[in-house]
Amino acid sequence: MTEQAKEKAIEVLEHCAKSTGFYASGLPGGYEATWARDSMITSLGASLIGTQFQSPFRKSLELLSKNQSELGQIPNAVGDYNTERRSDVTYNSIDSTLWYLIGQNAYAKAYGDKALLQKHKRNIEKAYLWLKYQDPNEDKLIAQQPTMDWEDAFPHKYGRVLNTQALHYAALKMRGEEALAEHIKKVVNGTTQQYLSLYDTKRGYYLPWAWKAHDKVREQEEWFDTLGNLLAIVTGLATPKIANYILWYIEKKKVNRPYPCRAIDPPIKQGDKEWHAYFTQVEARPSHYLNGGIWPFIGGFYVAALVKAKRTARAKEELFLLAEANKRGKKMQWEFNEWLEGAKGKPMGAPYQGWSAGMYLFAAECVSRKSVPYF
Repeated sequence: MTEQAKEKAIEVLEHCAKSTGFYASGLPGGYEATWARDSMITSLGASLIGTQFQSPFRKSLELLSKNQSELGQIPNAVGDYNTERRSDVTYNSIDSTLWYLIGQNAYAKAYGDKALLQKHKRNIEKAYLWLKYQDPNEDKLIAQQPTMDWEDAFPHKYGRVLNTQALHYAALKMRGEEALAEHIKKVVNGTTQQYLSLYDTKRGYYLPWAWKAHDKVREQEEWFDTLGNLLAIVTGLATPKIANYILWYIEKKKVNRPYPCRAIDPPIKQGDKEWHAYFTQVEARPSHYLNGGIWPFIGGFYVAALVKAKRTARAKEELFLLAEANKRGKKMQWEFNEWLEGAKGKPMGAPYQGWSAGMYLFAAECVSRKSVPYF
């Protein structure tokens, strides 16, 4: 079934590949626009199967470069009309710029083609400069405002966010800024400047976010951010010891069941100290969407993390489960849905989701190579 899943994933990507780049979803009524994070994550896997999807990968980078802001920010989405802003180009995200930089380097490595790096040299320099200005404390760690990454309005997080630190670390490593990347790694892991650390030694995983400390009270939350912790492993931000603790937590708490992987653990309930009043206005039911729903693209990073930790046999087992998750559908088999309900694995969200398909291909290639490409 894992081989059949690869064939079906390629079919999904063929639907997502448009004249302007990768759409987030390949069917009418889905996400018919190019998101920076979706297109770049999709391209991580799409770029590992020859040159079939080189064109939509390149066109995604071209579109994002063309719509870069004057100050250097890469747009969150292009082509999704926002009625509030009356625009089909939206910004207000931190990870779009980071994924763009990762995508530029992945493209060059995948196809042995540095032409885009040269063509977009000014865009890339402006993007890195914009990121430098997202450091109000001058401690080399990017800080962000609420609702500025892939999880958007839920859950609430701000300041030094794990997901962002991992992506920043990866982008710096790809750029060759080894010293700065190593500094960030030491700080996040608590080797130096422990007051800034995100690693929780008692829990055995990274906190999702933290900001300022007020005497003995620190602004932070302790729920398990699955993608952020997995990105820390895949990018190399986590040490091998920390990586093993994280993977142990996932297995102990069954974050990878019924399918890999639930977005957060445990789900946040109304009345919990992490709950905010505006959560009633978004999809925040426990085990649904971002509140403990299963996201197959995160499952792809889980398989990659297992390979990174040299747990290849376990990675194969999880790859099979990931294929099974993508095979499930609301109307037909092999829908590669956006997300599944967290308790029973019922398919939910938009079908033919680009990053669900792309990250399956990435995970399968990690298992096949016994190594993680690009990172």
